[in-house]
Amino acid sequence: MSAAAGVAYASGAALLFAVNGSVSKTVLESGLSSLRLVELRSAGAALCLLLAVLVTRPRSLRATPREAGFLVVAGIIGIGLVQWLYFVAIGRLPVGIALLLEYLAPVLVVVWVRFVRREQVRARIWGALVLSVLGLVVVAEAWRGLRLDGLGVLAGLGAAMSLAAYYLTSERGLGRRDPLSLAAWTFAAAAVFWSVLQPWWTFPWGDLARAVPLPGPLPEVAVPAGLLVVWVVVLGTVVPYGLILLALRSLGSARTGLLGMAEPVLAALVAYLVLGEALSPVQLLGGAVVLIGIVLAETARQPAPVGLAQPG
Repeated sequence: MSAAAGVAYASGAALLFAVNGSVSKTVLESGLSSLRLVELRSAGAALCLLLAVLVTRPRSLRATPREAGFLVVAGIIGIGLVQWLYFVAIGRLPVGIALLLEYLAPVLVVVWVRFVRREQVRARIWGALVLSVLGLVVVAEAWRGLRLDGLGVLAGLGAAMSLAAYYLTSERGLGRRDPLSLAAWTFAAAAVFWSVLQPWWTFPWGDLARAVPLPGPLPEVAVPAGLLVVWVVVLGTVVPYGLILLALRSLGSARTGLLGMAEPVLAALVAYLVLGEALSPVQLLGGAVVLIGIVLAETARQPAPVGLAQPG
């Protein structure tokens, strides 16, 4: 797979995740709790992915006990926890700020690659990361942090650590199996984890039938909350996570993470258009800085797609 295809996959995933931020916030404001939404998201995605694997390549689900243990842990930390912490964050913070915190994950990935794996990271990559993070700070107007919800901030930082773990463990998992079976395993683990914590017989199914007014240009239109949950599962989870795995296969964890930093900028724009969360000229400038940082990283000479760490 070419690097250009990997960039396209990562960019598509960032756009879908950005739209999903506003859709998820609308669902949460309808009354469904963040815990129940992440349970539905994990179970729905696991069902879709497992059916796809069983139809196309059932033998790929085989795993040794040691590999199965790794996949279960990766699914719980990299899928289950990151989704829940993200939902808690966007329920208490503006979408842009929640994503600013979550997308500190690429910084954690680079630090891990450099100081734990002891691989060289180019100075240009460090510069691109700094530029992108500074741009995200401007987009989120983080200098207003004294007014931020403390639990929301902690949830956002926890999501960053979980997302970094997802990039790193998925990169390792792709060395042993295909993206579809890897996604099926990890989402199934997350689904079982949340099903044990919150048994399905206690689920408030009536909440899914509640009519939810659509924000943005169609406020007079209302749809069942369950329909928005279907969007969250399919276009907000299955498709973008699949694109991320394809991007990881050709770009590695670092470059994929850097491209993912476009998501907060896109999410802020979507929240502006759909939820009415206003963007100032300064925030727009910050978004441009983020994109410059991403372009700076992607135009660096890349002799091999081996994650964020490139010899140089």
